[in-house]
Amino acid sequence: MAHAALRQSTKSNLARNGLVAFSILVISLAIGMVGSHWLAPMPWVDACLNAAMLLGGMGPVDPLVHDAAKIFAGVYAIYCGVAFIATAGLLIAPLGAYFLHRLHLDQPSVS
Repeated sequence: MAHAALRQSTKSNLARNGLVAFSILVISLAIGMVGSHWLAPMPWVDACLNAAMLLGGMGPVDPLVHDAAKIFAGVYAIYCGVAFIATAGLLIAPLGAYFLHRLHLDQPSVS
């Protein structure tokens, strides 16, 4: 594969993976907002803030008084950690494949 074609395919893979990663983050934020709004009864703006802070790894802003809200926040925080690792992997994978190909490490060695 020519260098220009490799670079173009890497850019398209990076753009596609970036779109998937962005979609994962938006869906994760929506799940957190709905859960915070219904289980911790709080307004949508506060639910958005709490979900964004949990998604970013900072923890909830408002104190949670209901047991269901506390359980949801714990499960959602664990999910957010997994979602962060998944999105980071999606963004790094095309670059790793590009460098492996450029260094010819993706081809088996001949003994």
